Amino acid sequence: MNIKIISVGKIKEKYFQDAIKEYSKRLSKYCNLKIIEVADEKTKENASDKETDIILSKEKDRLINNIKDNEYVIALDIKGKKLDSVEFSEELNKLAISGKPNVDFIIGGSMGLHKEVLDMANLRLSFSDMTFPHQLMRVVLSEQIYRAFRIINNEPYHK
Repeated sequence: MNIKIISVGKIKEKYFQDAIKEYSKRLSKYCNLKIIEVADEKTKENASDKETDIILSKEKDRLINNIKDNEYVIALDIKGKKLDSVEFSEELNKLAISGKPNVDFIIGGSMGLHKEVLDMANLRLSFSDMTFPHQLMRVVLSEQIYRAFRIINNEPYHK
């Protein structure tokens, strides 16, 4: 399986970089993982709706440029479908079995994702009703993908 994590913004914190590097190494046993960071836009406090739309539109263009037609797109969205770890592993396994080996996970920046990105997603996935910084979300997503492959392969994992 080929997995891309396409995320708005760079990770500056070394501890997040180290965690992602560790999960990337672990995932190399199960899949081809590629992480793509697209530039985020400077966001001022109390941006107007118009300013927010302009920012999201610029980030949308950068995200979409990294998505190919034959890829299954999963957008991380607070309003998306909630799955537990076993259900998430079943979802990934179904994609692999059904001939959809190219999966893109999309993580927005501080303002979320543009409506067009959400609309083009095959699945909107929520990890919680809480809001997380995109840097931390990338770590959580990497861990959950790793956990999913452990479950798929009937290997031990923490419950």
